[in-house]
Amino acid sequence: MTSRTGRVSARRLLWTLAPVELALLAAEAAGAPMPTAVAVFARVLLSAVAVTEVVAAVRGYVLARRGGEPPRAALRKVAYDRCPRVLVRLVVHEVRSLHSIWLWLRRRRDGVGAGDHAAGYNAPQNAMMWSWIGLSVVETVALAFLIPWPLVHLILLYVGVYGTVLMVGMQAAYVVRPHVAGADGSLRLRYGALFDLRIPAENILRVRAERRFPTTGSLLGTDGEGSLELIVGGQTTVAVDLVSPVAYTRPLGRTGTARTTVRFHADDPPALIAALGKAGAGR
Repeated sequence: MTSRTGRVSARRLLWTLAPVELALLAAEAAGAPMPTAVAVFARVLLSAVAVTEVVAAVRGYVLARRGGEPPRAALRKVAYDRCPRVLVRLVVHEVRSLHSIWLWLRRRRDGVGAGDHAAGYNAPQNAMMWSWIGLSVVETVALAFLIPWPLVHLILLYVGVYGTVLMVGMQAAYVVRPHVAGADGSLRLRYGALFDLRIPAENILRVRAERRFPTTGSLLGTDGEGSLELIVGGQTTVAVDLVSPVAYTRPLGRTGTARTTVRFHADDPPALIAALGKAGAGR
């Protein structure tokens, strides 16, 4: 019990000291640095707690592996145990987005096997995304010339460059992580690195073209009839009627169940529907 209490206290202390470190950097950037003793003490304490958390995480990973967990499952278990679930999912999304740039440069797609049909879905938002990326580049360059204080200049340059790269990663994720009509008749629906839903062939009653313009204003929409809408550019173009319910996970970890219909957008609905029909006929 004492050991667990110590781990929780160390974790809380780490989350408390992180803002303190940011405050120290802000004070230094404003030309009013903290007394040396205070700054050194805070940073030494932050480093000590961070090292303690890393050691505990490694120990937890080793114990999970000894308990029979595969590597990825053990890593996920430790991450969710040591950090808030929302934070872990956000970090995972960022890592996947950055990895998507690598796949994009190599002209490879994630999760598309032999005989599968890849269906794009990002056409309605391409212009908007590239506009945002262009504006981010302009803003970063402008701030690089306008900010006179070296530390603030460095921080804003890092934030601007990283933000631009992350937006490129999001755009790359839309391209390299398409919807997939499997050769076995299954359907995998995705939205970049944020959403991933697999619908087995036996859960699909029929697939049909149906253009709708939901007004939810969010990526995922639901209604009282048990349907799920994956909305891109304010629209969906394909509907999948279900034989049995399908569970899904939202980007920040909440779960839900689609019971009747899943609607989503595809740039070329007839090609996707034909691919699923061909796979179903071949089973």
